[in-house]
Amino acid sequence: MTELKNDRFLKALLREPVDITPVWMMRQAGRYLPEYRATREKAGSFMDLCMNPELACEVTIQPLERYPLDAAILFSDILTIPDAMGLELRFAQGEGPKFDKPLTCKADVDALGVPDPEGELKYVMDAVRTIRKELAGRVPLIGFSGSPWTLATYMVEGGSTKEFGKVKGMMFDEPQTMHKLLDTLAQSVTSYLNAQIAAGAQAVMIFDTWGGVLTPRDYKEFSLRYMQQIVDGLTRENDGRKVPVVLFSKGGGGWLKEMAQTGCDALGVDWTLDLADARAMVGDQVALQGNMDPSILYAKPERIEQEVKTVLQSYGKGNGHVFNLGHGIHQHINPDNVGVFVNAVHEHSVKYHEESSVER
Repeated sequence: MTELKNDRFLKALLREPVDITPVWMMRQAGRYLPEYRATREKAGSFMDLCMNPELACEVTIQPLERYPLDAAILFSDILTIPDAMGLELRFAQGEGPKFDKPLTCKADVDALGVPDPEGELKYVMDAVRTIRKELAGRVPLIGFSGSPWTLATYMVEGGSTKEFGKVKGMMFDEPQTMHKLLDTLAQSVTSYLNAQIAAGAQAVMIFDTWGGVLTPRDYKEFSLRYMQQIVDGLTRENDGRKVPVVLFSKGGGGWLKEMAQTGCDALGVDWTLDLADARAMVGDQVALQGNMDPSILYAKPERIEQEVKTVLQSYGKGNGHVFNLGHGIHQHINPDNVGVFVNAVHEHSVKYHEESSVER
């Protein structure tokens, strides 16, 4: 494989010294970019875009042409696994994802199988291979999946929800059915991420978007337990390098200590927790990724720069910080403001790495 020209993202995830704090954004390939919208229109639909390796590669690399980002993230969707399981995913205009065949009972769950990542999901692996080739060592490529709990939420609800009534109803009334579903999904995610790693992903991230809607007790039983199962089963070294694993539970700031004990390499942090507090909670067990409020990018350039300084100061000196937003970038952000943000991270983080031997 081609040697990496910029590996500070991978180094930071492994808490190794870097010259400046690396930065990338969740949803960095997306609707805020006019070039993305043009490619999406050319593809015909969102799923057609996801399932076309060449076009998925094109939109993955688009933000790197605009900004000096330190990583690329595979363009795909977290719901590819449920779609491959036969739930028939579609994206309704203005409504988000919908499944034509949601899970409604134990028989539906029992009928599920683990998809073959080089079969039903081969288009994702082809995209990873295409992107790695096109990147030519420019920056590392991040692979990803949704967490079992998050995938289960969409699969039982049939789409997006604000109440989580169906999925929590199954969790409380039929816990064994829910555990069966989550175990099948954990096996599927492990297989899926390992295939992405084999295809060329150099770090992987598990998005637990809905972990924060659970009580602490239920989070540990129905979300963290299955992310632990995945971490235990992942390939952690490939092509002569370690493959870092990042866990991100949105709204899960209170559980960082337990998350750090899974054996992952890094934790994503949303904007509801100060990075200094997050760092105090996990010590030097894991790196931290985050955590600027995406809405700051609606502000004037000087305010964006000020917020970047605040987040950097919050984490402080030493290794183990990857700068990111606390969640995905919004659709209506001015692309010029993203450039201000990325450049500010690089410019103002230098002083936090001048003593690379600082102990955390």
